[in-house]
Amino acid sequence: MPQDSHQRAAEFHEMAAHAHQAAAAHHGKGDHQTGHELSRQAMEHAAKAFQYSQEAHQICEQERIISRAAITQSPQQFQAASLRAQPSAT
Repeated sequence: MPQDSHQRAAEFHEMAAHAHQAAAAHHGKGDHQTGHELSRQAMEHAAKAFQYSQEAHQICEQERIISRAAITQSPQQFQAASLRAQPSAT
C-alpha cells in the first residue's frame, strides 16, 4: 500500500513539474493568462503530491512500529503496539 502512495506522489510531482515548465514557456511568450492557469494546475498537482507523500510516510511509520514490536516484544505487547499503530476511526 505505501508503494501505491509513493507511486501516486511521484506521478503528481511529475505532472506539477510539467505544468511548471509549460507555464514558464507561456509566460516567456507573453501568454500570461495561459501561464497563470498552468501555474494554478502545477500548484494543485504539487498539493496532491504532498498529500500522497504524507500518506505514504504515515503508512511506512505504522509498518515500522508494528515490525519493531514483532521483533522486540512479547505477543501481548506486540498486539497492543499493533492496535496503537492503526489509524483511529474518528
